[in-house]
Amino acid sequence: MIGPVVVGQPALSPIFQIGQAPGPHEGRLGKPFAWTAGKTLFRWYTRIGVDETTFRERVYMAAVCRCFPGKNPKGGDRVPNAEEIARCGAWMAEEVKLLQPELVIPVGKLAISQLLNYDKLDAVVGKSHRLNWHGREVDVIPLPHPSGLSTWWKVEPGKTLLDQALHLIAAHPAWIRMFR
Repeated sequence: MIGPVVVGQPALSPIFQIGQAPGPHEGRLGKPFAWTAGKTLFRWYTRIGVDETTFRERVYMAAVCRCFPGKNPKGGDRVPNAEEIARCGAWMAEEVKLLQPELVIPVGKLAISQLLNYDKLDAVVGKSHRLNWHGREVDVIPLPHPSGLSTWWKVEPGKTLLDQALHLIAAHPAWIRMFR
């Protein structure tokens, strides 16, 4: 893993978003989702009435791993391994205990897999899942990864399932409390 550690600004929030890990630019910019994938992610949130600045102020943003994992020789960023995930997992468990979130939004396959067992994104995106996570009952509404390398959310059924997921997020009581 390549430092620095990247975390979102402190936000006492009932909404907890989880990404995979910072990309190569986030360390320099000092915030998660600060580059291309972030532009797409915040366009999605704008569709449900929340701009990037307001989102960053009111949602706790975490990641499965907190440092850039490096580049994958085959293209894109390297996916963190199980040992790296476990090392950062203790931090996330403590954050959940402190924040006691009601709504968890995992973004991308790796983040989703930390909460849900699934074979294909079609099985989990566009749905709300209730589960016990780190001793806390939470609603989990997954989003696909907004990376330019991913085409899943650009074609059907991904387009429709993304819209359904955003609608579920916008209708969640924690979201309504924070943004309306």
